[in-house]
Amino acid sequence: MPQNFLNKLRAGWTLIRLIAVVSSSVATIVSTMLPLFLYSQVPNEKLFFIFLILLFGGVFIHGVLTHVLNDHADYLSGTDQNSPAILSGGSRLIQNNMITVSRLSRLGKQLISATLFVIIMFVLAGFYKLAILLAIGLWSAWSYSLKPLQLSYKPFIGEWLAMFPAVLMLGLGGAWIALDTIPEWALQNAVINALFCSAWVMIHHIPDHKADRAASPAKVTSVVWAVDRFGLAFARLPALIYFAMIAVCAFWMGSDRLWGAIGVFVISVIAIGLVLKMRINDDKDVSTHEKMLLILAMTTSIWIGIFI
Repeated sequence: MPQNFLNKLRAGWTLIRLIAVVSSSVATIVSTMLPLFLYSQVPNEKLFFIFLILLFGGVFIHGVLTHVLNDHADYLSGTDQNSPAILSGGSRLIQNNMITVSRLSRLGKQLISATLFVIIMFVLAGFYKLAILLAIGLWSAWSYSLKPLQLSYKPFIGEWLAMFPAVLMLGLGGAWIALDTIPEWALQNAVINALFCSAWVMIHHIPDHKADRAASPAKVTSVVWAVDRFGLAFARLPALIYFAMIAVCAFWMGSDRLWGAIGVFVISVIAIGLVLKMRINDDKDVSTHEKMLLILAMTTSIWIGIFI
């Protein structure tokens, strides 16, 4: 097998950062599709086809397009070069000489153009739901990293206007396409998974807070904002807010989904305990706790997928 092909394959695998994609995008898809497989009357063949479409779209938007654009933006600002780079700090493709800055930039433009083309084709073919889902994914990737918006460089706005809508709609997509409606359980699952994604991304940003602050322009994430406003100990505050919101969602689920609600509440309490326990000054300890939270994210998605 040609070495050039192997190098590209290795670069692609590195770019995707599978653990992040599986614990967020894939998890939220599974959380909605699992109840459809278990409890709906929709044929399994149709559900499997929907699952594959959402899986491909989620991996492409999150693992490829978002990471390409974010790697390029964070390299230009300088934050990735100064990151401790344990679980954070981008894919390190540029830093490890696996791709040049100019090539990454061209790739980003090509991927945006291809995505726009597919959206237009979906509209012309009458696949409006897929067009909407893909358009929201494109908006998320573009607005999160690219100027003039570059929402990831602004506290809280980056989560709520870019990241949260994409994960939410990815979670709603399976039920929306399969049932032509969005049941309350699907909305609950999608909201909980999107909040969990926002929470662990806040943990993801903690080891990078110094590099983010020193970037040009400064990457004022919610974590950087909290540290600048209240002190280093409050770097965990954004994550705690999101986990508290997940705990509140357990009451939204109520007695209609008692076992699901109990699981969500217990997991959110465990997550809050982990966040309070981790040592903010120890990057390795933060990353270790982040891995635990990723496991909890996947556990949550499956739990609420079973107990609807």
